[in-house]
Amino acid sequence: MWGMHEGMGWWMVLGSIWMVVFWAAIIWLVIRAFGQLTSGGRGDDTPLEIARRRYANGEITRDQFQQLQRDLAEVS
Repeated sequence: MWGMHEGMGWWMVLGSIWMVVFWAAIIWLVIRAFGQLTSGGRGDDTPLEIARRRYANGEITRDQFQQLQRDLAEVS
């Protein structure tokens, strides 16, 4: 009867590790979800600002950017 608790030490360590992994996963999910909510702030950009960003990132050429500027100036 006295020897039954000898193996409980490893189960307690394993349980503690799982608890740390569980809470780390929960915290990671919350941080990731919060980061996606706050990074959505670019929804207020004007079409010209989007074109400038695309040109700065190299997604469009200079000629395409200038054409977009002319097209957007006509619409405004």
